[in-house]
Amino acid sequence: MPTIVHEFAWPDRLVVGTVGHPGARTFYLQVRTGAQIASVALEKEQSALLAEKIDEILDELMAGEGNPYSVPTITPIELVDNEPLDQPVEQEFRTGAMSLGWDPSTAQVVIEAYPLVETDTDQGQGFDPDTDEPAEKLLVRIPVGTARAFAKRTREVVGAGRPLCPLCGNPIDGDGHICPVPGEV
Repeated sequence: MPTIVHEFAWPDRLVVGTVGHPGARTFYLQVRTGAQIASVALEKEQSALLAEKIDEILDELMAGEGNPYSVPTITPIELVDNEPLDQPVEQEFRTGAMSLGWDPSTAQVVIEAYPLVETDTDQGQGFDPDTDEPAEKLLVRIPVGTARAFAKRTREVVGAGRPLCPLCGNPIDGDGHICPVPGEV
């Protein structure tokens, strides 16, 4: 069965956003071109790592002699997007594996997301996007300015969760917090 590909080559919008309250949020990578929208669920850690790795790629490209791809050092003001996710959020799939790359022929960052695949842990095999045929995938290509804006917003969304306890560093829930006893798990 051929892979269903949700492909966006120069999207109007690409954001990470959340649904729910801090401590019970679901993170989504949402992309839109015109009326076509795709939303895939992510883990908070996947969102943070994606933003970090995009910034690493952009910083490396920017360090090239003469900054040949005109990579901005900060988010261009016209690309700031603080709007909520487009509603209704209809999840295509929950993300398992992701890949990130650079396409020099179009000067775009390339993001691929693949569905989480339940595997038999006894055999130690997981999904490998290079060798396994996924049921579906999200493929997004974005220019450098959009990538910088995406990474900045994603870091802000990830950081907007529950406040951390100044004593133990654990998240403080809305209904209170008790620091763990040192040495106990």
